[in-house]
This record gives sequence, C-alpha cells and structure tokens, in this order.
Amino acid sequence: MTEASLYVPRLAIGLVHYPVRDRQNKTVATNVTNFDIHDIARAAQVFGVEKYYIIHPMKEQLMFVDRVLDHWKTGQGAVYNPMRKTALDPVHTAESLAAALSDWNVPEALVIATSAANEGVKKYTFSELRHEMYVEKRPVFMLFGTGNGMTEDLLKSCSGVLESIRGAPPRDYRHLSVRSAVSICLDRVMGPW
Repeated sequence: MTEASLYVPRLAIGLVHYPVRDRQNKTVATNVTNFDIHDIARAAQVFGVEKYYIIHPMKEQLMFVDRVLDHWKTGQGAVYNPMRKTALDPVHTAESLAAALSDWNVPEALVIATSAANEGVKKYTFSELRHEMYVEKRPVFMLFGTGNGMTEDLLKSCSGVLESIRGAPPRDYRHLSVRSAVSICLDRVMGPW
C-alpha cells in the first residue's frame, strides 16, 4: 500500500475549559495555559487532526489565545521559529462546544469524550473507536477536559466516552496532564500501528 492511498479519518479535537469540575465537584471554568496551546497543537499536527478547538466562554481567555497565536503566526515569533507557526495552524477558539461543532460543520461526527468517570454513557475502547474511524469512516470530534474533568451533563450529551488510559500495574496511577493524555489518545486512534 502506498502512502498516497492511505485513508486518513476526519478528526477534530476540543480542549474543554467549561463546563468542567473542580476538586469539590463544582462546575467551573479553568484558565487556558500557554503549554496546552502549543503542545496539543504539535500533537494535533503530528496525528493529522483537522482542527484543535480551545473551548472557553470568557472572551478574555480567548483573546489570550489569539495573542499567543498572533505572536507565533505573524509576529516576531513567526520569524524566530517558523516551525511553531506551522504547528499552530490547526488551533481555533470557540465559546462553547456547540460553537466548535458548528464551525467544524461535520454533522455526522461522533462526539467522543475522554474521562476516567464515565458511568451511564456508551463506552468505546480504542480499538472500537479506530474501527468506527477507519472501517465505518465516521468522523470524530474528541473532547478533552481540564480541571477535574468534564461535567456529567456534558459527558451524557456526547455520543460516547473513550476508555480511560490505565497506568502500569499494580498501581494503575491515573493523573496525566491533559497534554500527555491527548498525545496518547491521538497515537492510539490515529497512529500507523
């Protein structure tokens, strides 16, 4: 099989800053971090993600993202590091999940959340999701939460929830940064293995 004949599934991702939970299980909005913008954008480019949405309802937070993007795409950063400009190409902002889905405009997409807490929601293993993407040719919009994870209502509104990333036995430690979790998930669903 030649590289040109390989099927590349349609995939967009969203980093959800609201509605998410804090440690007391209250619904909050978390702050956007510079690391999440850059590191997740690079993973998105590596694994062929069409669009990476940073989802936040506060205009000030979205303006921060726009300033970072402007610096690296057209400002001094574009001259200093042209590869960063390319890495940030898939980054977009949206005030809500609905706005991100509307912008991507792929109505038949499965909306798949990632969460360690996923009771009462259809669950997908990584291999089941790969089957949907590669065999059934279903586009996917994959959501990643910040804080202590997405709210139960948001999870229940999705098409399903992807199995959680498990730690090595016997501890099964599960406290990855969202940047690490995104990279692992993208490799498992889009990697050429």
